[in-house]
Amino acid sequence: MRNEGSRALAEAAASLPVLSQDRGDPLVCEYGLGECRTDLLPLLYEMSSLATESSDLSHILRILLKLMQRHMKVVRGMVNLFEPEAGRIFIYESFGLTEEEAARGTYYLGEGITGKVVETGKPMVVPRISEEPAFLNRTGARSKADKDLSFLCVPIMRGKKVMGTISAERIYDNRRLLNLDVEILSILAATTAQAVELYLLENIQKAALEDENRRLRQALKAKFKPGNIIGNSKAMQEVYRLIEKVTRSKTTVLILGESGVGKELVASAIHFNSPNNKGPFIKFNCAALPESVIESELFGHERGSFTGASAMRRGRFEEADGGTIFLDEVGELSLPMQAKLLRVLQEKSFERVGGNLTIQVDIRILAATNRDLLAMVEEGKFREDLYYRLNVFPVTIPPLRDRGNDIVALADYFVGRFASEMNIDVHRISTPALNMLMTYHWPGNVRELENVIERAMLLAEDGVIHGYNLPPSLQTPVVAEVSAEGSLEARLNAIEYEMIVETLKLHQGNMTGAATQLGLTRRILGLRMAKYKLDHKNFRKSA
Repeated sequence: MRNEGSRALAEAAASLPVLSQDRGDPLVCEYGLGECRTDLLPLLYEMSSLATESSDLSHILRILLKLMQRHMKVVRGMVNLFEPEAGRIFIYESFGLTEEEAARGTYYLGEGITGKVVETGKPMVVPRISEEPAFLNRTGARSKADKDLSFLCVPIMRGKKVMGTISAERIYDNRRLLNLDVEILSILAATTAQAVELYLLENIQKAALEDENRRLRQALKAKFKPGNIIGNSKAMQEVYRLIEKVTRSKTTVLILGESGVGKELVASAIHFNSPNNKGPFIKFNCAALPESVIESELFGHERGSFTGASAMRRGRFEEADGGTIFLDEVGELSLPMQAKLLRVLQEKSFERVGGNLTIQVDIRILAATNRDLLAMVEEGKFREDLYYRLNVFPVTIPPLRDRGNDIVALADYFVGRFASEMNIDVHRISTPALNMLMTYHWPGNVRELENVIERAMLLAEDGVIHGYNLPPSLQTPVVAEVSAEGSLEARLNAIEYEMIVETLKLHQGNMTGAATQLGLTRRILGLRMAKYKLDHKNFRKSA
């Protein structure tokens, strides 16, 4: 590595103007420019050694800038690095600039002198900054007193790849001297190129790869999101992640959650994204039938096994062979039925009611309940061995009240669905009504929301669901006065309240604009707002 840096230094130095020494006189430049650069050669050699031996880019560049400041009459110096993925060029190290000025020094390809040097890979010299329109002064560090400064910028390159620039501002003396300084800066750029490349690979490009991996992971999550489930809240993202994991196998899944959260939808998502999705998907509600019928429904029966069994009948487990069976409300099964279910989970085999033939099935079992099975085990109401057989991979569905903006997404979905099914021209929900939906605690979860929207669709009269179309349990104190048998005054108050809220939201709390649209004076609007305890400041950030 050291030989490579020294070779780059030697090749770059060979292109410098010839220096000569007359008898006994100190070294002078052949051009007679009044400045000498021969004292830089030992320092350039040390710079080359440092660049090839040190891995600390900041340390290397700080020494480089000190070298420029001490020996080249540089007023301000900068080392910029180039981020190819973002197309951004930023100041990495500098002197003569404050932190705020350095932070402002960001450019893009082709932008300003620095951007052009990175774009072309060729150095540029601006003899006088004040006479160059392409000079942007983005850092804001130049003043009128700097009008006679020159600006030099050279690329830092490895092969044909530009990785950044070295820039310098110095007092203008002579064009030939500026050209000489460009060649010296080119030597410095060559000596630091390897260290810059390593830094970019280890830091910026690594960060870009991490960002890309993060973006791809998010895209995969969005891509997997089951199409039958609405919502993208953080709570539901965890559910999607678990569904994605469990669909890769035939593991038994226990789906937990309150009544109405959509456990059946999650079971469907697991089945239709799993390897056995081409097989049947059989659903059975364990609480829907009396115990005397459940055994025959699940396992089937032979002809003559009991009164009324006039023919052999296949049960749900047989029907699900090669696919999935979903046992909803599994916590409602009796202890004898739990024992029979345990055998199916363990051996994937059973006998029909009244039969001796053992039937083997290839099925996946999904179970769901809103009960606390562990508490039932402690009370002796649920078999402990069955609980652990079912609880191989639990998935808990969050209640609707914990899903944030999913409430709005679900409400909009139900509005669109019912508008199509009922052929009703209702296309949106008013802001006050949305606020009521968001603040309600939803004990019945998604099922209750669906019923609320269906009812409101039937009551809506102007293409919009208003707060007074919602059930009294959801309404604010003002709107709660309105009911099916409400007085005319109460209904008018509710409509007035909604109109004021909608208009204030539209005008982002601007009372003059809201009053004009409503055909009121600002004073009258203020009185109406006071009546409903509304404050225009609460609408300033509304969209």
